[in-house]
Amino acid sequence: MIELTPKKIVKELDKYIIGQSSAKKSVAIALRNRWRRQQVENPLRSEISPNNIILIGTTGVGKTEISRRLAGLVSAPFVKVEASKFTEVGYVGRDVESMIRDLIEVSVKQVKIEKEKIVVEKARISAEERLAQYLLPKPSSPQEDDAKERYERSHAKILKKLYSGEYDDKMITVNTKSRPAQVMQVMAPIGMDDMSGNIQDMLNNMMPKKDKKRRLKVSDAREIFIKEESEKLIDMDEVIKGAIDRAEQSGIVFLDEIDKIAGYGSSSGGPDVSREGVQRDILPIIEGSTVSTKYGQVKTDHILFVAAGAFHVSKPSDLIPELQGRFPIRVEMDSLSESDFIKILTKPENALVKQYSALLSSEGVELIFAKDGIKEIARISTELNESMENIGARRLHTVMTSLLEDILFEQPNSKVNRVVIDKKTVEKQLSGISGDEDLRKYIL
Repeated sequence: MIELTPKKIVKELDKYIIGQSSAKKSVAIALRNRWRRQQVENPLRSEISPNNIILIGTTGVGKTEISRRLAGLVSAPFVKVEASKFTEVGYVGRDVESMIRDLIEVSVKQVKIEKEKIVVEKARISAEERLAQYLLPKPSSPQEDDAKERYERSHAKILKKLYSGEYDDKMITVNTKSRPAQVMQVMAPIGMDDMSGNIQDMLNNMMPKKDKKRRLKVSDAREIFIKEESEKLIDMDEVIKGAIDRAEQSGIVFLDEIDKIAGYGSSSGGPDVSREGVQRDILPIIEGSTVSTKYGQVKTDHILFVAAGAFHVSKPSDLIPELQGRFPIRVEMDSLSESDFIKILTKPENALVKQYSALLSSEGVELIFAKDGIKEIARISTELNESMENIGARRLHTVMTSLLEDILFEQPNSKVNRVVIDKKTVEKQLSGISGDEDLRKYIL
């Protein structure tokens, strides 16, 4: 983390996200401040709150992608939740605390995978020994010295062949651990779905694992055994402790569609279970509180919250003042232009042009996008966003899918091994759809 300066963070984000320099700068500072906070001595460290952010912009401009990539840079637990799915406590819908329970689940998986990588070699050795026992079972009766030596030599030869992969395609019958089928469904009160899940997990863990005979290739059995042996070597108490600490200190919650819970023009006399009520339920979590999970208590004081919304109908000032104050940084995302679309199609490491070229190369087909073809794709996408609902860069996905549908369908039966997508090809493939308003609504 020490080497990830704000400028380096922005540089890394530039590999995948075009434009949005203001948003990148803000999230880079917020991420760096987390590291800076760790260098501050207590008690002042505990007083430093994260710089929560609101990203304002239409769909498809990169709000989620910025947050997701940010979390990936530092291997931080990351969850995306939709604010519109929450309801006020006591009503049918998701409890706002579930976002923290989701976060700790992600954190536990992260830490467990990291621990598995540390013990994988030990687990592999144990797995090979188990496989050798299936290929050459140990005699049950006592052996003479000569017979014992012969067994040891044969055992060593089998181990050598296992390590070299000579037995990978050999079929063997092995015993694997499996949980018994779920025999009871736990029903919780309305609005307490997370509680029912916790109780269900607890009951499942109480049920003993049973041996199950399976006929597998040696290579497949090895992977199962490595997994089982890794679990034996990992201290789950240590995993959970590390996961809670990671979630508390570096967790990121992306709160999407926050504009949907803004209390704009709500004048009905009924309960406001999905707007202001939800805001007031979310407030203590963002302010800093303790949430009960099946892994223990999780403090939310230093979790980074990134909220996002289009704010077409409402505006950030429609949120309750207390919640507004917990998001000190507000960034307005830039709308994407035709030139941005051209860059999005070609520059990022995961650009759509590169993705489709890689997909078709698996069929032995070389897919080439000419400059005028890319420009035409960008032009049509921009035009469709202006004439229909603006869905940002997601429009490129719909256009590319329609453009390459026939090519993708014909492979690998087609004898063509080289395809060039130029302006004429784009016009030919999309002219009928892009020119028909009714078809555009349903296809593009």
